[in-house]
Amino acid sequence: MTTSRTTALTIAATALALVTVAGCNDDTGSAAQPAPTSAAASSSPTASVAATPPSATAAATSATSATSATSATSATSPAAAAPADGAFDPEKALAGADKAPYAVSTTMTTESGGVTLSTVKGRNNLNAAWTGRMEMRTTAPGVAEPVLWIESLTTENASYMRDLSTPGDEWVKMPRTTDYAATDYSDYAKLLLASGPAARKGMETRGGVAAYHLAGRIDVEQLSTIDPRTYKSMKAKGTTGFGFDQWIDAKGRTVYVEQQIEMKGVTAVNKVTFSDFGPAETFAAPIAG
Repeated sequence: MTTSRTTALTIAATALALVTVAGCNDDTGSAAQPAPTSAAASSSPTASVAATPPSATAAATSATSATSATSATSATSPAAAAPADGAFDPEKALAGADKAPYAVSTTMTTESGGVTLSTVKGRNNLNAAWTGRMEMRTTAPGVAEPVLWIESLTTENASYMRDLSTPGDEWVKMPRTTDYAATDYSDYAKLLLASGPAARKGMETRGGVAAYHLAGRIDVEQLSTIDPRTYKSMKAKGTTGFGFDQWIDAKGRTVYVEQQIEMKGVTAVNKVTFSDFGPAETFAAPIAG
């Protein structure tokens, strides 16, 4: 039981990169993606979904060895009703996607056996060098307080982190990794499309937006060029692949991702929502005090 609980929490920690998007190449030693991509640990993602400060990763890793969570299988959320209009071809949407930087809010949860293991919320820039602010809570069954509750901020010049579970905790400044390359999950969508017609699940509605649902299994080896960090992390953990569901809008942007991942017999699902798209934003260094 202890092993399965620890594994489940490990999945939670390694999945957090998704929320910061795929394509971040810093090698922090954690594992998905898409998923999307992008705060407090490294992932798989499912989509794993991104550019996390190394110190935050270390904190998440230490938490996994001290906590537990229940194992069980997870499933993708039920499909929403297809919209009456607004249909589009996902391949054309991806091909015509704007490559300019933009800001987006993200919310990611990792669940196992119906239990939420972690929640990450934040706002960050995509299609540009990674900058953004994230807050992560990692929990465990039977534990009232968060096992890990941290806030991270990455600017153009440095990364910062503080422990929100400790009142008055000061920001800690760290050198910024130079190999962040935050992008959206478009490369994951292209992998799904390349797998064949079965990946095309059709038009649905996500958050009131017409979106095209893509789904399939992504082999870890396919990530070696599009998401090197996630590739290295998952390989190190012995994960060979994962189920990936992705919804994109007419502009080729990812609006929702679900990744089903298994480690040592424990299955978990990572769910990432992207919302409030807007122009790229500036994230300034925190003010002391």
